[in-house]
Formats: sequence, C-alpha cells, structure tokens
Amino acid sequence: MGHLVTRLVGVSTALFTDHYELTMLNAAVRDGTAQRHCVFEVFARRLPTGRRYGVVAGTGRLIEALADYRFGADEIDFLRRTGVVDDDTAAWLAGYRFGGDIHGYAEGELYFPGSPILTVSGTFADCVLLETLVLSILNFDSAVAAAAARMVTAARGRPLIEMGSRRAHEQAAVAAARAAYLAGFTFTSNLEAGRRYGIPTAGTAAHAFTQLHDDEPAAFASQINALGKNTTLLVDTYDISGGIRRAIAVAGPDLRAVRIDSGDLSVMAQQSRELLDSLGALDTQIVVSGDLNEHAIAALAAEPVDAYGAGTAVVTGSGAPTAELIYKLVEVDGRPVAKRSRHKATIGGRKTAVRRHKPTGTATEEVVAARGEPEPAPHDRVLQRPYVIGGDPVSDLPTLADARERVRAGLVSVPWDGLKLSAGDPAVPVTIIGGDT
Repeated sequence: MGHLVTRLVGVSTALFTDHYELTMLNAAVRDGTAQRHCVFEVFARRLPTGRRYGVVAGTGRLIEALADYRFGADEIDFLRRTGVVDDDTAAWLAGYRFGGDIHGYAEGELYFPGSPILTVSGTFADCVLLETLVLSILNFDSAVAAAAARMVTAARGRPLIEMGSRRAHEQAAVAAARAAYLAGFTFTSNLEAGRRYGIPTAGTAAHAFTQLHDDEPAAFASQINALGKNTTLLVDTYDISGGIRRAIAVAGPDLRAVRIDSGDLSVMAQQSRELLDSLGALDTQIVVSGDLNEHAIAALAAEPVDAYGAGTAVVTGSGAPTAELIYKLVEVDGRPVAKRSRHKATIGGRKTAVRRHKPTGTATEEVVAARGEPEPAPHDRVLQRPYVIGGDPVSDLPTLADARERVRAGLVSVPWDGLKLSAGDPAVPVTIIGGDT
C-alpha cells in the first residue's frame, strides 16, 4: 500500500520519501540544474484490472502534508550522517519550502487512463522532492475510493458502514475511512477519522460482548440499558434465529436493527426478515457484514437488507490496493520531454483536460491537450483547478462534502455500461491531442 501520510502538526513529512529523490537533488544542486523550471504530471497508464473508472482521492491530505514538508535539524542530521546528501545540499534543504504550483482534478472527480489528475510545476528541486509523497497518498486513497464507489453503486442507495480499521495500518485506517466516506459511504467505525474529518461514526458491540455475559438475553439487556432501543444487536453469536427471538423479547418490536455477520447472507436475510415480521418487528432493520466486497453487495441487491458493513475489501482497494498512478517529468524550461522506452513511453508537454457531455449530462469523452487548450465545445467541463500557487494553498480548497457530491455527480454522468462491475472498456474514452511521444 505504500507509505501513508497524515498530518500530525509539528511532525515533518520530509522523509516520507525515497532515497533517490535526495540523491537526484544532490546531483542537481551540484551541477546547477536544480533551478530549471519543470512540470511533472500524475496519471495512470491503465486502470486496475476489471475497473472502468478511477476516483481521485487524497489531494486534500496531500496539501495538509505539504504544510509540514520541512527539513529540520533532525532530518538534515540523518541525511548528512548517512551520506545521502553533501554539505551544500544539506544547507539548501535547511531553507527548503515548496515554492511551486499544484493544479489537478478536484477530489471526487472520476478519471481514466491518461487523465492528468495532478500537475506539479516549479524548479526541478521543488518538484522532484514531492514524487513519493504525492504518489503514496494518491495511490492509496484513490484505490480505496474507487473500490468504495463500486460498493456504493452496488448498494443501490442503502447505507454503507466502513469498518476496516482492524485490517489496516493505524494511519492507513484513518485515510481509508476518509476515502470511503468521500466515495459515498455513510459512516465509519474509526473514531479518529470522525474526529479529524467530521465523518459520522457508528458501532455498537462485537461477539466478545455477548460472550462476556452468561447468556444472550443478558448481553442484549445490557446493551439496551446503555444505548436504548435505537441500537443494533448482533444476533449471530450462537444461533441467528434464536438470537433474533431473544433480541425482540428483550428490546421489543421497536428495536432499530439486528446485525448478521456470518453464514449465507442471502438466505439469512430472507429468513430473518420473515422471522422479524412474524414477531411484529416490522420496522426492525437488517444490517449485514462479513467480508463484503462490491460483488457480494450486488448479489444481495434483491434481498431484504437495509445496510451493509464492509471492512477488509475497502481498505485493500477490493483487490486493487494501489491505483497504479505514476509521476512523470513532461516539461523542462518550456520544452516538452518524454520517455521513449517501448513499454513505458510518455507524452511530453503540460496537459489540460475537459470532459465532454451530451445535453442530457451524460459524459461522452475526455479530451486531453498536450499543448494549449482543447478546442471548446458545448457542455464541456474543465477538469483541473488550482490547489497551490507560489507555494501557498489557495483560499477555496474543495471540502470533503464537495468531494462526496462530485463522486455522486460523476457516477450519474457516466454511461450505464460504465457502472458495471464486470471488466470492460473505460466508462469514458480519453482522446489525447497535440502530443508527441
């Protein structure tokens, strides 16, 4: 999953990077090329297998991490002591502050192969130092957001709870909760994500709480006494049917919900709904969890399920733990540059992009211009926006709420085929004009 960066005020993020970023800088400072003006771009050559779109996520976290990208005495001492940089470069790093510009797709925007989702421009020194920081954040967050968005589509409007904290690094768990919420999840179980980002949190009890008590009725009575009837009782510790009967006997027919975390969830949901109805608990909801991914959620679409809890599949990108984004130099002193290697060729020149739509709002094409601007057409939408100018974040940075709405609108705009969970072509074709490899 790579390094995950989250802002801890006062803690430098400068060494969340790869060794070779500093050796390149060291050589460039020596030979005088460190101050050449460069443009780097972040894009994906391809989407992960089976995916028809990606979701941009993590840009907000990147801007936060950039604020702490400073080389203090401890960082410089480590770099000098280990011989990573020489004295001249160490002195240069002591005064380093990113002074370039960052433009990119807004968080929550869908992207496709070749989409220039982030552009970093400035001196070579400015830009090269950020490669690993940029990729480690965007690759993880975008992978989680894309998987989560597919689950949201599969859930067909039913609430989703992100509950993958125990399946991830402790900081990755917070980042994953943010990315899943950005993609349309309703709640997270992670309290730090709730505190840091204002995400609604949810959670009640695990099987251990039931096992702590002498029997299920005692456990259910304790939970109801503490939380009231507006709670969810976990009913599959011993026997699901028996658990439901005991839950309603203790809480009454106005219990908010029961949760099932094991078994054939399709069969269990049907049987549980019938049993709840027979007990007069017509409004008691059924929440299911247990190794759910987008395909499992889709398979439950016709069942009487009211909400889903998803964990491992969310924090691991549901089989695609990285978005496979890359960070490449495309311009030096205004001159387009490109890699020409057979299997990893790039297109030189700074890119601009628009997405084209039918009058109805359905996206038809993404046009990327390697030089200049795409020729305007009716219903075009410009995809890039400023994030940092001259080293300072802009005043109108998108919010997490903005990103959630952008994902929702983006999923509505793609053709129906683009929402299929099966493998296929990207939901929107990308046309690149004016570039040379």
